[in-house]
Amino acid sequence: MAIFQVAVLKDLHFKLCSSQVLGHNLAKGKQKALREIQDNTDLTILPADKGGAVVVMDSSYYWAEGNIQLTNPQHYMSMLIDPTPNFKHGIDTFLGKAVDEGIISETVRKPLTLTHYVRNVNFTNTGGEKVYFQDNSEPPAVYDFVNWQELIDGTGRSVEIGTFDFRAPAGQEMHINESAILWGEGYQQTPRSVCTDGCQPGYRKAIRKGQPVCCYDCMPCSEGHISNQTDASSCLPCPNDQWPNESLQICISKAVEFLSFEEPLGSALTSVSTIFSAAAMSVLCIFIKYRNTPLVKANNRELSYLLLSSLVLCFLCSLLFIGKPNPWNCLLRQFAFGVIFTVCVSCILAKTVTVVIAFNATKPGSKATRWVGTRIPNGIFICCTAFQILLCSVWLSISPPFPEDNRKTAKQKIIIECNEGSKTAFYCMLGYLGLLASVSLIVAFLARTLPDSFNEAKYITFSMFVFISVWLSFIPAYLSTRGKYMVAVEIFAILSSSAGLLSCIFLPKCYIILIKPKQNTKEHLIGRGNRI
Repeated sequence: MAIFQVAVLKDLHFKLCSSQVLGHNLAKGKQKALREIQDNTDLTILPADKGGAVVVMDSSYYWAEGNIQLTNPQHYMSMLIDPTPNFKHGIDTFLGKAVDEGIISETVRKPLTLTHYVRNVNFTNTGGEKVYFQDNSEPPAVYDFVNWQELIDGTGRSVEIGTFDFRAPAGQEMHINESAILWGEGYQQTPRSVCTDGCQPGYRKAIRKGQPVCCYDCMPCSEGHISNQTDASSCLPCPNDQWPNESLQICISKAVEFLSFEEPLGSALTSVSTIFSAAAMSVLCIFIKYRNTPLVKANNRELSYLLLSSLVLCFLCSLLFIGKPNPWNCLLRQFAFGVIFTVCVSCILAKTVTVVIAFNATKPGSKATRWVGTRIPNGIFICCTAFQILLCSVWLSISPPFPEDNRKTAKQKIIIECNEGSKTAFYCMLGYLGLLASVSLIVAFLARTLPDSFNEAKYITFSMFVFISVWLSFIPAYLSTRGKYMVAVEIFAILSSSAGLLSCIFLPKCYIILIKPKQNTKEHLIGRGNRI
């Protein structure tokens, strides 16, 4: 009783000193219908236990359910005397005294009912259970878990297998007696309450169409995406310079690729380039040392020097393609390649024309004698080379090559390469080089039947056949590769075609100069049975 008295005294000064009677907010028709429902003794209208809703149910069902709940000894106990009148009498006496003393008015006393203060009750009943009300004026919920079990004889029963008590300490609210559970047919153990295990990092959830949200498939993250948490609904994209690791959980930096001097492929190509350039330089030194011999002086000695010098540069220019691309080597590599190879092919074309002029000049009464000399070969060389230099200069001035980071070709790495700038200019340069090589091949092929004294055309024919074959196979290989291997293909074409020119044209002459010096005489040179 003292609890209620204290509660009333606390509220008198700030809450219950005034009262306002609210009017109806319903239309007259709705008020009439509501009164008719209230007067219907077959219906019971009560507020729901939770949620603030109103429950309308058949009175017979209501009383039957009430009897079931009240006869449950776990929740209710039988009392010999109803304590409610005593509580009500004590509260009424207390409130009446407050009215008599002028503390409150009769209008204020009416709302101060028993239920207004019961929410502050907090005690332990005779069954050892705590009795109190939560902030929403509702008692703590206590739920029973019931298992409906079908018996062999076809009947069924409801068995309580556990409880959920909000009054228990945190983490101890639920108790389940698994041994009392009888699962349905086909289940030997506790059924799973979800459709899918949780998705691990590296996967995302894909909701199954037409099924609950807890039913989903675990799909690996798409290319370039990661997930670093369990049950991720979506994957996160990696930055442009990063790529997912194998488990698709973190983004790691992409590998940077270019043909370097340190790796085995770059070292091997560097070694081959150095060896062949040294070989070409050695042949040049041999020709300079034996420059006054008939074999060296035949077919324009100066063109032979120029051809050997350009072959040395051809082998060395391949080194511009190795190493990390930068603005300078990107600018120079294709220009040097195009111009130096044009010098080589122009020299070969000039040497071939020299053979043809020399043969025709030996015929009695031939007018070709006035073309004998270095004027025609030198003119061919200068004109052919100048056109290629002009073409490359226009290319570099309009759309020069430049280094770029290629992130599209290979997803897991960044390829640092030289962008040619203008593909059209690049293939025009190659096409002009191929045109010169084709003309040289045709002229040399037509001159192959000349007498033995001038049969250098046979070696030129074979060397140009090798040259053209290499570059014809280079184009599809170049277009089908990417990254450092594309650069390696071009270096291989440069080295192999240069080596073909060096070996086919100059090795037979070096053999005679060094191994068969007796054949390096004017008599042998003009002899019918001897071959250069």
